[in-house]
Amino acid sequence: MNQFQQFIDKISPWFLSHGIKIIVILSISYLIRHSISILIEKTVRKIVVSNNYLSKDAEKKREDTLIRIFSVSSSTLIWILALLMILQEFGVAIGPLLAAAGIAGLAFGFGGQYLIRDLISGLFIIMENQYRIGDVVCFDKTCGLVEDISLRMTTLRDLNGTVHHVPHGEIKAVSNLSKTFARVNLNIGISYNSNLEKVISVINQVGKELAEDKTWKDQIIKAPQFLRVDDFDDSAIIIKILGDTQPLKQWDVAGELRKRIKIAFDKEGIEIPFPQRVVHQSI
Repeated sequence: MNQFQQFIDKISPWFLSHGIKIIVILSISYLIRHSISILIEKTVRKIVVSNNYLSKDAEKKREDTLIRIFSVSSSTLIWILALLMILQEFGVAIGPLLAAAGIAGLAFGFGGQYLIRDLISGLFIIMENQYRIGDVVCFDKTCGLVEDISLRMTTLRDLNGTVHHVPHGEIKAVSNLSKTFARVNLNIGISYNSNLEKVISVINQVGKELAEDKTWKDQIIKAPQFLRVDDFDDSAIIIKILGDTQPLKQWDVAGELRKRIKIAFDKEGIEIPFPQRVVHQSI
């Protein structure tokens, strides 16, 4: 009991002089971070210029992305400053730490240039609104849903559930599959003995019925229709079908369109051929 009392007697002066300051620093830092996050959200929602070519959902994605980036950056800065102030209360001289950090920064300058490149590329991606959180994009051969964007890198999750962390400085070309609108682009093979005009009529009718279906009409901007005879394959005439959809809905619409075309072709006796090989056997 005497040892505990001695411990309390020793720590009480430090707590009264430094411990309370640490609690105050943490409390004020939390309040500042929370207030700045609210301010950033309100400011971004207000000052971001509306684009008449983007839907309300697309505009919200853009705003959410900017809010996320600015909030994370400001929070990081606030907590770094708070940590330095707390270290001072523990008696750690932060002057030498900052000087050492500067020397270390020079020592690792070669590696730091890649970080600077990532940050600058990230700023241009954000300012140019190349993509947002919730978009589906491809970087070279890496494709996926954008789950997070920071100033340094973008986080993608592909269809298999694999998460890819891509530094902005490594991004050479961005393909956004979900900006403004998307497109159904199908190639379907029909047999050479098919009545082409009948095939075109069936395809257009299926596309029209799909676009008028109450379950799908809100996802379709332009009904899928016959575009052209795209190619003559070894065992089939290749028909191209195009239609416009809402962003991220092209895969759902394309799957439903394939199903309906197959049912309609079976009903009308239109053959979708498969590769065949004729073998001649000498006797």
